[in-house]
Amino acid sequence: MKAARSKIARDPFCRLNSALEVAVAAEMGIAIDANRASIDDWLRLPGLSIRQATLLTQLSASGVVFYGLEDLAAALGVTVAQLEPWTPVLRFYFYDPEAASFQRTLDANHATVDELERLPGVDRALAERMIRDRQERGAFRSLIDLKRRLNLSGELLGELMHYLRFPAS
Repeated sequence: MKAARSKIARDPFCRLNSALEVAVAAEMGIAIDANRASIDDWLRLPGLSIRQATLLTQLSASGVVFYGLEDLAAALGVTVAQLEPWTPVLRFYFYDPEAASFQRTLDANHATVDELERLPGVDRALAERMIRDRQERGAFRSLIDLKRRLNLSGELLGELMHYLRFPAS
């Protein structure tokens, strides 16, 4: 228990390798929101493969809502019992898509000018520039690629990282 606590204190984003480490992480206030988790978040859980983490992230990004362990088990094709060791750190928050504060992430390579313009810090000119660059030079590979190609400020990039995703084509 002491070793697990020390490991997590040194690196709060470390991979959890056992149910004990999951329990200790939960005691230390670490939680994973199943409906907003990134691939890296999912990969912290013991026994989860990169393929499974990618699947869960893609499902969530496409609008699937996970209400509980049963939903995760169905998505992964495993039993609920196999996922129970994760329960101390998993949270199943619901985000109302009709609420003004809700913002689903956009695929940077398929978003329209109108969709991009709704993002913080993006005016019509920047949205059109993004589309034009995407059409002329191909899909954006990452947030850093977007920054480099459009010469965006670090401040704007810090805002956009919460709203854009760059799925592999």
